[in-house]
Amino acid sequence: MLTAAHWTAIAVYLAVLLVLGLLLSRRQRDTTDFFLAGRRLAWPAVAMSMYASVTSAVTFMGLPAQGAAGRLALVLVGPISLAMAPWLASRVYPAYWAARVTTTYEFLEVRMGRPARRAAALLFLAMRLSWLGLVVYAPALAVSVATGLPLPATVIGMGVVATAYTAMGGLAAVVWTDVVQFIVMVGGVWWVAIEVVGRLAGGAAELAREVARHLPLSAAEWRPEPGRLNAVAVIAAYPWLLLHEYGVDQVTAQRLLAVPALRGVRRAIVWNAVADTVMVALLLAVGVGLARVWGTAGGGDEPTDAWLISFALRALPPFAGGLLLAAVFAAAMSSMDSGLNSVMTVIVSDVLRPCRHRREEEWLAFARRGTAVLGAAATLAGLAAAQIGDLVRAFFTVAGLFSAPVLALFLLALGPGGATFRWWCGAAAVSVVLSATLRMLGACHEIYLVPLGLAVSWGIPRAIAAWERRRIAGSR
Repeated sequence: MLTAAHWTAIAVYLAVLLVLGLLLSRRQRDTTDFFLAGRRLAWPAVAMSMYASVTSAVTFMGLPAQGAAGRLALVLVGPISLAMAPWLASRVYPAYWAARVTTTYEFLEVRMGRPARRAAALLFLAMRLSWLGLVVYAPALAVSVATGLPLPATVIGMGVVATAYTAMGGLAAVVWTDVVQFIVMVGGVWWVAIEVVGRLAGGAAELAREVARHLPLSAAEWRPEPGRLNAVAVIAAYPWLLLHEYGVDQVTAQRLLAVPALRGVRRAIVWNAVADTVMVALLLAVGVGLARVWGTAGGGDEPTDAWLISFALRALPPFAGGLLLAAVFAAAMSSMDSGLNSVMTVIVSDVLRPCRHRREEEWLAFARRGTAVLGAAATLAGLAAAQIGDLVRAFFTVAGLFSAPVLALFLLALGPGGATFRWWCGAAAVSVVLSATLRMLGACHEIYLVPLGLAVSWGIPRAIAAWERRRIAGSR
């Protein structure tokens, strides 16, 4: 049961977020302030916000669950993130910077025309609106199991607070509350790690041996198996997932576009990649340790997604346990606030503004009202998400259906000329149908939908462009 100290920690944390949103709302004069914080955000804050927004509560609790099961293939995400950072910093963001855009989809209009911008924006909206319910429901379920709190109350509490400070303070509120959430998340995980090590007979050395025993070094991890999430699947999918999340998706790009200097953008990208590497490894290691000290001692009857919270509430001092519980709320709300702000940015900048003329103050008021409406819809989606089933598989399904075609369009725009938007449209339709069919048939693990969807929606237009060049050359 939660004690008064637990509730005090949660109340203090949520009050800080709401006060930040209220204070930052006084700086909102136009949509540039609301959507891009006036392009004056400090890069360290943006780097922490990037990590907090992409690391949803699904990741925050799901990685320890993977570690507890001895499945550590996702440790490869860290090195992949480090490998992608130089290309993002040297190729992708300088192109956005030169175009001086508010959304990444504006860049597509510069390279491939307005229809490309609208198509990518609509796919983004479909993907993020599908995803918002997941990032609210997953942590709410684990918190409910670990604490006994009613699930609907947990979902509604997260949704109301995140919507309130986002609607008040815009991107500035999102980023600065993410900084608080990053500190709480990272500090809480390190504290749990110290407690886990302290309860192992051999201490840190024993945990290191356990982790080494489960690392993806066996031949089975490197054998292609379409039905399993192993090392081959991670290497096949995660370069493209990370390239989409950090280089294309408006949720992350919006923060980087708000940094006043390109040098700061590059530093934020590298810093975030390092944080990714460290925290993925730490969360998996904590899960391995929890399997030893908690799985048989007290958590055997709970789903592994709830172990991190259950252990913290019982092993840490009450106020610290309350802060870690707040960290789960933090992970959920940092993903929700980012989604709300970026979705509203795309709706205004890419869908409505190009075809409607309003005064700047009218757009600002519309953005705030729209954020509140989206927040209410996301909260309702979180209440209905119990019907979804396996949340990790659902995430990969959404990414395969929507993220892969959008990434393909950006790669075509960034690459050499030749492939047209018209050819991409046909290929993207084939990609969506193929991904949906494979998902319904259960023909492979959903993580493979990402590289397969990308191969179709990028490969077909490139092949047609190459054929066109050969045909033209042959006719001369």
